[in-house]
Amino acid sequence: MNFSFVSGDATRASGELLVIPLFEGELADTAPTSLATADSALEGRLRGAATQEGFKAKTDQAFLMHTHGRAGAERVLLLGLGNRARFHPEVLRLAAGRAAKTAQRLKVGSAAFVLPATDAAANAVRAVVEGLGLGVYRFDKYKSAAREEKNPAKLDKVALVLPDGVEKSRELEDALALAKRVADATNWARDLVNEPPNVVTPTALAEAARQAAKEGGLQVTIGGRRDIEKLNMGMFLGVTAGSIEEPRLIHVVYTPKNARDAKRPPLALVGKAITFDSGGLSLKPTEGMVEMKTDMAGSAAVLGAMKVIAALKPPFPVHAFIGACENMPSGTAYKPGDILTSRLGKTVEITNTDAEGRLVLGDILTWACEHRPSAVIDLATLTGACVIALGNYIVGAFGEHDATVNEVLQSARTAGEEMWRLPVSELQKDALRSEVADMKNSGERWGGSINAALFLKEFVGETPWVHLDIAGPSNSPKERGYLSKGGTGAGLRTLVEWVRLRAATPDDYEATTPPTPRAAATKAAAKGAKSARKAAKGA
Repeated sequence: MNFSFVSGDATRASGELLVIPLFEGELADTAPTSLATADSALEGRLRGAATQEGFKAKTDQAFLMHTHGRAGAERVLLLGLGNRARFHPEVLRLAAGRAAKTAQRLKVGSAAFVLPATDAAANAVRAVVEGLGLGVYRFDKYKSAAREEKNPAKLDKVALVLPDGVEKSRELEDALALAKRVADATNWARDLVNEPPNVVTPTALAEAARQAAKEGGLQVTIGGRRDIEKLNMGMFLGVTAGSIEEPRLIHVVYTPKNARDAKRPPLALVGKAITFDSGGLSLKPTEGMVEMKTDMAGSAAVLGAMKVIAALKPPFPVHAFIGACENMPSGTAYKPGDILTSRLGKTVEITNTDAEGRLVLGDILTWACEHRPSAVIDLATLTGACVIALGNYIVGAFGEHDATVNEVLQSARTAGEEMWRLPVSELQKDALRSEVADMKNSGERWGGSINAALFLKEFVGETPWVHLDIAGPSNSPKERGYLSKGGTGAGLRTLVEWVRLRAATPDDYEATTPPTPRAAATKAAAKGAKSARKAAKGA
């Protein structure tokens, strides 16, 4: 999609569709210049018709009118932004997404979009460009009609009409460039999630990572079963044992060219990558299995974020760690009752083979933390319990390091992705207690998402860590704003914003990096042994 900035009379801007977003009250009272000009060109009919149709510029409202040749555009689309006092760029992003879908339905190839007057024009540019870029997304490559359509309708040219008093600047150009990268990367991640599981296998996902790294100038290492065995990732090997598809160990690295920056502690991003989850021997019901091609959405978002990070060039390294495999039932599959030994050395009793994501993530998190990151985020479609708690559009955020959790929540707010912090409470730890191993992989039903977070916490040691459960937001059940039904790319925008936030003050994170999980476990064991000896001596 090609964008340009224009100023002046919006009705004269090139485009088949003129889009004017409005806040409540602007239709009847203080109309912005763009609306007043369009209404004048249409001889006062625009505001009158919109009023008759009940358009009050409330959030999610829209009104479409044909201009009958009285303006440069064939149609005018009014979009509601709701109450100005409660405005957030995400409202504009969703509205732009609705405009993109309207343009597609009308088979419009060009549009002029009036930027509303807000506190930060750059944020408005980002919201509109991302909303339009995400809104035009369709996944129809397997539909015969779409393949046979020779000239499919596509919105590919947009003029962004600047508000009164705002001029084109480097800041707006940079916001536009970033928004395009984010939208393109998100749509790339959506494609990975929406592809069927016979197409996106662990090998195919690794190849997608390799190609993305090559395009972005990133370093990539792809390992197989033998490499996983050498790393003693017993939990990962247990999950993949039932599938004929070979597992893949993916490590993508961005390293700054500046030698000093290259030595800074890295950030670590970990993505869950179960390319199909049948539940294993704890088989899912059919209706619960159909969408399990999306169980690799965390890895898709992480890889998509790395595409943007490669262009941002932050002044510190960023690593992405992914363990990709299928969870399938067979004669070689791991079984309820098995005991697996993790890379960290902890033993895990398997009580449910459908709680497989945390097993792979546990080994991958241990490996990631051995690279001494200043902080680590994992992104995972981990629990149905989180969907029950927060629904389809809110991410569950877990972590004990308040500063890092707050950074991620702040980044999510900036990105327009809603997250809610949930506890990582020791009160739930008994749910994972095992009589035959160090812990169980699945506890009681109650507090299921907390139990999963507690399990992962065992494998990060003292590294500042945030777990994002995207089980709900990773897959939209319906069209909404810029979302299409299916994969969403949830979490990608937040990861990009988190890296941008840290890049603004890199020296603040130069403190001594925490010990690795193994070192922390050894320290804890030594402390426990010392306490035991002291108790015995006292007795």
